[in-house]
Amino acid sequence: MPSRPPGIDVPVRGLAPAKVNLTLHVTGRRADGYHLLDSLVAFADIGDLVTVAAGDGLVVTGPFAAGVPTDDGNLIRRALQLGGLRRAVTLEKRLPHPAGLGGGSSDAATVLSLAGATLLIADLLSLGADVPVCATARAARMRGVGEDVVPLVLPPLPAVLVNPCFAVSTPSVFRALDHVGNAGHGAVPPFSDTDAALSWLAAQRNDLETAAMRVAPGIGGVLDAIRETGAQVTRMSGSGATCFGLYSTQAAAGTAAAALERDGWWVRACTLR
Repeated sequence: MPSRPPGIDVPVRGLAPAKVNLTLHVTGRRADGYHLLDSLVAFADIGDLVTVAAGDGLVVTGPFAAGVPTDDGNLIRRALQLGGLRRAVTLEKRLPHPAGLGGGSSDAATVLSLAGATLLIADLLSLGADVPVCATARAARMRGVGEDVVPLVLPPLPAVLVNPCFAVSTPSVFRALDHVGNAGHGAVPPFSDTDAALSWLAAQRNDLETAAMRVAPGIGGVLDAIRETGAQVTRMSGSGATCFGLYSTQAAAGTAAAALERDGWWVRACTLR
C-alpha cells in the first residue's frame, strides 16, 4: 500500500530531470502487444521544475506549457490519486513534449517523491513504462516493459540534446519496426571513465531509430547535424524526436550546442549522470 504522508506545511520544489535512453534494444513482444526492451537510461541536470504544496489542483507554466493537460489526464494528477494524496502542484514545463525525454513520467515521479509517497512497482508501471525508472532518477538498466530496473554506475557524460520541435507518435514508431526480436546488451561492463563509457555506448543502438525516421524523416537531419559536431556517440532518445550527442568534455558539448542552434530547434548542453 502507498504511504500517506501528512499535509505539506511549506511548499517544496524539485527538478524533474530529462530522461535519456542512451541505448534502446527491442528484444521481443508479449502476447498482449507490449514490447520488451533492454535500455540504459541516464538523467540530465536539466528538466522541468515542480512545486508541491498543500491543497489541490495543477497549474502548468513555462515555455512548453501549451498542450499540457491540467485535469486527470495528466500523469501528475493520476499519480497523486493512485497514492491517495491531494496536493497543489505547479509544473514549470521546460522540456518539449512529446520528445522521448520521459517528461511526463519524470514529472509524476518527482511529485510523488516530493510528496513523500512510495508506490509499488506495479502501481508505478500502471502510470507508464518510464515511471519506475524515473522514480529512481539515476542511471539504470531498464528491461522488460519497464518493471525491471537495476541501478548502474556511470561516469558523467557531457551531452547535447536536440529536439526539432515536431511530435512523433510512439505507437506509429513501434508499428514501423521491421523486427522485434533483437539482441539485448548482455553484461554491461564497469566503466573506468567517460571515454570508456563512450567507447562502449558507441557500439550500442536504438532499435527505434530507423522506424522513427520512416515516420518522421526530419529526425535524420538532426542526427546528421549532431554527427558533424564531432560527437563520439550520436543517437535518438526513446521514440524521438529528441536526439543527442555525447562528448568527452563539457567544453566540447558547449561548442557543439552553439553550432547546432537554429530556428525551430530546441538545443541544450547538459551532463548526463
